[in-house]
Amino acid sequence: MLDAAIIGMGRWGQTLVASVQGKNDAGIRFVSGATGRPERARDWAAQNRIKLEDSYEAVLADPAVKAVVLATPHQSHAEQIIAAARAGKQIFVEKPFTMSKASAEAAVAACREAGVVLALGHNRRFLPAVAEMQRLLADGSLGTLLHVEGQFSGPGAAAYTAGMWRADRSESPLGGMGGMGIHMIDMFIHLAGPISQVTVQSHARVLDNGLDDTTAGLFRFASGATGLFATLALAPRYWRVALFGDKGLVELNGHERLGFTPREGEGWVREFPKTDIEHAELKAFAAAVAGGPAYPLPVAEAIHGASVYETMVLAAEAGSTYAVA
Repeated sequence: MLDAAIIGMGRWGQTLVASVQGKNDAGIRFVSGATGRPERARDWAAQNRIKLEDSYEAVLADPAVKAVVLATPHQSHAEQIIAAARAGKQIFVEKPFTMSKASAEAAVAACREAGVVLALGHNRRFLPAVAEMQRLLADGSLGTLLHVEGQFSGPGAAAYTAGMWRADRSESPLGGMGGMGIHMIDMFIHLAGPISQVTVQSHARVLDNGLDDTTAGLFRFASGATGLFATLALAPRYWRVALFGDKGLVELNGHERLGFTPREGEGWVREFPKTDIEHAELKAFAAAVAGGPAYPLPVAEAIHGASVYETMVLAAEAGSTYAVA
């Protein structure tokens, strides 16, 4: 059993803990933690048998803690990963990985030097329907991939108020990208490979808190395929990703409903089982630490995702097309 600390005990930190705490099959349990506002988390930590430390440094100094799970503000990720690696802790970090390619590379280098596992929390990689999309790509059912479309939107920005870190534009450039859109960027990379070029428009239509609410992009993949992307920070919840080939197309609406349409013949629509994807990603992290299969998100793809995000910000600010480094 991997004894871990949760860093950040807001809504998402608590969600991660709830997905595995007391579930022996996960291979991980939370025994310690730290958060920016401990007074708000004290009762919750006690209920979950989590030792609440005064600081991140105190967590890293505890030899009983073998791993850290970071559910913290985006800008702090790189520094926290490097500190944990130097302390010999295994590391799971929530998305976005870091806010730049250079900081992502530095974080990965620190983990390699320390010999620790680094896992990035893109939970939708663990959806059974996504595995089926990969199978259809691999077996030729789609033919040559021509185009990709994806949108992840939701109403979360309605709750962002002054003083919240998510309401800080430096933490949330391009509106919904940090909380939602970066998941779709990872899905694009996971399914269609590296992104080579981006054109982005991002602005506020309804929000008045300094954040964008509407972000859209046109992408080019290294393969030559094109892509359309959108994330809306104040809209009904919506997830859709579609792959278009010369022989067929496959479209995932929500997390469970997958449809396939061939160029000729009958298609199908399937409902996949609901999956606790937070449980799945933390279980995969614990298994990788224990010497099992490698965590199924290569660090090279994590770095590339950070680079794409950084380039999208630059492209939106310049109003121009940018190549991804």
